[in-house]
Amino acid sequence: MARGVRHAAAWDCREAGLLTSPCQSGVAGRRCGRTRGFSLIEILVVLVIVGVLALAIGIGVNAAGGERQLMREGERVQALVVHACERAELGGREIGVRIDAGGYAFSMLGLEGWMADESVGELRPRQWVQGLRVELRRDDRVLAAAGESAARPQIVCFPSGELTPFTLRLGIGDVPGTLDIDGFADGRVELVRRRPAP
Repeated sequence: MARGVRHAAAWDCREAGLLTSPCQSGVAGRRCGRTRGFSLIEILVVLVIVGVLALAIGIGVNAAGGERQLMREGERVQALVVHACERAELGGREIGVRIDAGGYAFSMLGLEGWMADESVGELRPRQWVQGLRVELRRDDRVLAAAGESAARPQIVCFPSGELTPFTLRLGIGDVPGTLDIDGFADGRVELVRRRPAP
């Protein structure tokens, strides 16, 4: 009798909205399975997997970002040297490129020597992107970077269409290998991606 009363009371509570599931009544406990949550070990395993995936994605994104930055910087230098050489041919005056650890600048040969191009146009002074490693080579020798006050350029575009042969080697961060900008005597400027041997 008491059992039937308890069951009826639980049913009335459920009908009234006070109990949301049969498991809460305590009467129908046999019908409700034991709810099971995640153990601490399972949660830790999931966190470790998520952490490893996030690290792998982060490394991949950083490497790809550095690669893009390196290519963008190399393409910009190549385009500007080609532009300077075209201007030297059209204007009939030598245009030089001075490279230092902080960036690079263009200058023109005038009656009083090399004059820095102070224009705000394409041949304005530029800064290297942060973390870029720069090495200038001529005749298989590494040239010291020009000082900030040095007026004489290391690379010269001549009105004849010729160019001082050079290799400007760029590297950045943990990106493997380098990007070489090769200038040839006939005025060609090419990009070469050099990766380390496996």
